[in-house]
Amino acid sequence: MTTLKKYDLTGKEVGELNVADDLLDCTVNQQSMKDYLVAIRNNKRQWSANTKGRSEINHSNAKPHPQKGTGKARQGTLSAPQYKGGGIVFGPKPKFDQHVRINKKERRAAIRFLICEKIKAGKLVILESTKLESPKTKTIATFLKKIGIKESQRTLFLGESFAHSDGNEKDFESMCNQNVFIKSMSNIPKARFKHAKNISGLDMADGAQVFVLDEAVSDLMLMLGA
Repeated sequence: MTTLKKYDLTGKEVGELNVADDLLDCTVNQQSMKDYLVAIRNNKRQWSANTKGRSEINHSNAKPHPQKGTGKARQGTLSAPQYKGGGIVFGPKPKFDQHVRINKKERRAAIRFLICEKIKAGKLVILESTKLESPKTKTIATFLKKIGIKESQRTLFLGESFAHSDGNEKDFESMCNQNVFIKSMSNIPKARFKHAKNISGLDMADGAQVFVLDEAVSDLMLMLGA
C-alpha cells in the first residue's frame, strides 16, 4: 500500500490517500516509451521553416565583376550562396502531413507507467480544494515555497474537466473555484495547469512535482486502472 499525502493551500498536511500496490504494478517497453515521447515532440512542430534558394531571392542577376582580367575567381551572380544576401543551399522548406500516429494502447500504458513512477518517487501529492475569493498569485507561490518547491522546478497541477458537466450548481461552483485557481498560478514561472483527462506522457515526464486537485483524483485513479 502506497500513501499519497494531501495538503491544503497553507502548506499543512491535512490527510492522505492509500493506493493499492496492484495499481502501481505496471511496466512498459522502453523503446515504446521513447517512440511515444519523440512522437509527441515531433507532432508539436509546425514544420513551417522556409528559406529561399538563389532562384527565389530578389537580387540582381548581374555579374559581380568581369569574367577575366581581375585576377579573381569567376562569379556568375550576386544571388550565389557565397555572397551576403544570396540564396540558401539545401535550406529547410515547409513540410506537411508530418503527423506521427500514436497507438492508443501504447499511449495509455506510457501515461500510466509515468504516473506510477511519480507516485513511487513521492513526486505526486493531492491538493485540497480551497475556495479563493479572488486570484492571488502570492497564495500559490507561498504554498509552493512551504512545500519545498524551488522556482527552477517544473510544477504541474492537474484539475477536473467540466466539458461534459450537466450544469448543476455544485459543478458550476467547482468550475468557478478552479478558474480562480488557474488565474492564481498562471504567473508562476514553470508552473502549468492541465485537465487530468487531457494530460500526455510528456506532461508527466516534464513535471518535477505533480499536484492533483481533489476533484481530479477520481480521473487519476481511472488512468491507473482502478
